[in-house]
Amino acid sequence: MRKVVLGVTGASGAIYARRLMDAFRQMASVEVAVVFSACGEQVFRHELGDMCWASYAAAFRRYGNDDFHAPFASGSCDFDTVIIAPCSMGSLARIANGISGDLLSRAADVALKERRRLIVVPREMPLHRIHLQNMLQLTDAGGIICPACPSFYLHPATVDDVAETVTNRVLQLAGLAHDGKRWGVERG
Repeated sequence: MRKVVLGVTGASGAIYARRLMDAFRQMASVEVAVVFSACGEQVFRHELGDMCWASYAAAFRRYGNDDFHAPFASGSCDFDTVIIAPCSMGSLARIANGISGDLLSRAADVALKERRRLIVVPREMPLHRIHLQNMLQLTDAGGIICPACPSFYLHPATVDDVAETVTNRVLQLAGLAHDGKRWGVERG
């Protein structure tokens, strides 16, 4: 059984978190814990609506961002992947600089120190030098930066299709099998 933490911060792009949760619902062999930052919850509700929030919040085991008793706050826990999508530049900066003052940044810190997968999906533009330095620092520490840069070669027809090009790549980076569309793979 794979164990994944999904962190959702206050960057715009709640659709990425929703698309990942949709994929996780289809994966019987994956246990998912979800952590929203305070701004992450606000943005999710604003971008996707309160009904959507209620549906997704109830579907997964949620931990408060101040709950340091969550199992994945410790390296002795067997969660193997932390995905933060969308990831704000503030959250990325705290993680890149080892500042773990909340559960989300602590989970990322644990993933790095235990040499587990940490995938962050920044959704910000344009980028200035400090953003880029923080991304490089996080990469040097073992994290994976997967910017929310959708691809278009599969001819996405809807906003969900566009978002799925990013979330499919995140799932691939996490080593999680999924049924999403991929370049060069025919669906019958």
